[in-house]
Amino acid sequence: MPCRVVCISHATGAGGAELARLVADRLGFLYVDEDIVARAAAQAGLEPRDVADEERRKSLASRIIDSIAEGGGGALALGALPLVTADQPSSAEIRALIRETIEQTAARGDVVIGAHAASQALDANADVLRVLITASPSTRAQRICDERGIDAAQAARAIDDADAGRRDYLKRFYGIDRELPTHYDLVINTDMFSVEEAADIVARSGSRTLSGAADPAG
Repeated sequence: MPCRVVCISHATGAGGAELARLVADRLGFLYVDEDIVARAAAQAGLEPRDVADEERRKSLASRIIDSIAEGGGGALALGALPLVTADQPSSAEIRALIRETIEQTAARGDVVIGAHAASQALDANADVLRVLITASPSTRAQRICDERGIDAAQAARAIDDADAGRRDYLKRFYGIDRELPTHYDLVINTDMFSVEEAADIVARSGSRTLSGAADPAG
């Protein structure tokens, strides 16, 4: 059975995190994001060598995936992870763990991955739907105001900081100098659609693409 994966990348304030969870629910897929992986590593008190060593990292990534699946996607069953007292893994080591987990999660199939350009970690594959959720700076800032209870100036700075961090992340993690629409199969502007409407579009696109209904021979 081929893997079925929806990768949802999103700009801060575009509603992508909520949308990714809705898509996972509508498709009946596991939902994983990079924050879940990072929290699993941090809360488990992992030794840096567990994340830095390739074989240990693969084993750890596998256990994190199993823990997320057993917890329903949102809860972490940390009892399955090694509880040790040590220095926290470095950012580079956490990024390596995130990438390893993205790759292993995609191989598992039936999953929505909500992470910065997660599809960049995967080989080109017809069974992976790559989605970008974005919106205008004004729409994103207003959502940040509403969500965080901050003023417009603070929201604008938060958007600028998030966008700068995203560019840096893509450059350092994937070697991407400039993010382009052509990096994705589907780009949705949530200025025009509510999060719920956008989730419907992604879920329908995922169902059609991943089921093979878009195959001209079908």
